[in-house]
Amino acid sequence: MRLLNKQTFEIESFLDDEVPPYIILSHRWSGAETSMQEFALQRRLSRDQWSPGTAKVLTFCEHIRSYEEQYVWVDTCCIDKSSSAELQEAINSMFKWYHQAEQCVVYMHDVDVTAGDPGDKHSRLEAQLKRSQWFSRGWTLQELLAPRKIVFVDFRWTQMGSREDFKVILHQITRINPSYHGDPAKIHLAPVAERMSWLSLRKTSRVEDMAYCMLGVFDVNMTMLYGEGSKAFIRLQKEIIQNIDDESIFVWQPVQNAADEKSCIPVLAPEAACFSVCREVTITKSVYLNRDPYRWTNKVLRI
Repeated sequence: MRLLNKQTFEIESFLDDEVPPYIILSHRWSGAETSMQEFALQRRLSRDQWSPGTAKVLTFCEHIRSYEEQYVWVDTCCIDKSSSAELQEAINSMFKWYHQAEQCVVYMHDVDVTAGDPGDKHSRLEAQLKRSQWFSRGWTLQELLAPRKIVFVDFRWTQMGSREDFKVILHQITRINPSYHGDPAKIHLAPVAERMSWLSLRKTSRVEDMAYCMLGVFDVNMTMLYGEGSKAFIRLQKEIIQNIDDESIFVWQPVQNAADEKSCIPVLAPEAACFSVCREVTITKSVYLNRDPYRWTNKVLRI
């Protein structure tokens, strides 16, 4: 794992059993994010020479300067994306890394705590949070769920509150029970269909990432095959079937007008939006029902 030293701006590598305490950043990616290579070149330059992506990383380091943790992790500069092996390892490990962080700082570039009528600050802030793009992205789902502690900051890095402070509004926005926050064991016991519903209204820039961003939520691993398109979501469901005994994965509905009514409905959902109706799914296991688990073969789903 690579971590950024907040004092020296050096990126250092650690083995799993040697990782020091660190603070992690969650943010909505823009088109001007930095890379590990670009950051290494720009970190010593004057502020007016920083790219927007480098400025975000270094301002994050300034924001947490008073924290006792010496290291930070940022998904832009702490992964060598020129290495497909390192990128794959990072994507499969990301949920764990967010959970192991001492704290997650959520940077909301589209929220301003000073905007609007100062007499109604709470309502104004809630309205901005509901509109924030951070809640519409696929990758930020695990960044909401996995960390043990979260603080939210606005575009000036002004602290707005913690995940606990915003528990009610977060539930209104995401429809995710707050009891799942920061509790991987409970997340991994939630019905598969319910977990899929958390993603159903979110989007990713690349089609494949709608599957890859959920690996930690389901505690499964997959190889990254960018270019496979929507097949990635089918692969994710097959991987879930191989690892989780939960038939709620079949409780989905086709997106309206998405297919010809006369056509056959596939066994597996073609996209996450098909699970939008599954937020209230529960699983009841009968003590009288004893049968072999279902499994997926190269020809058929055997139940």
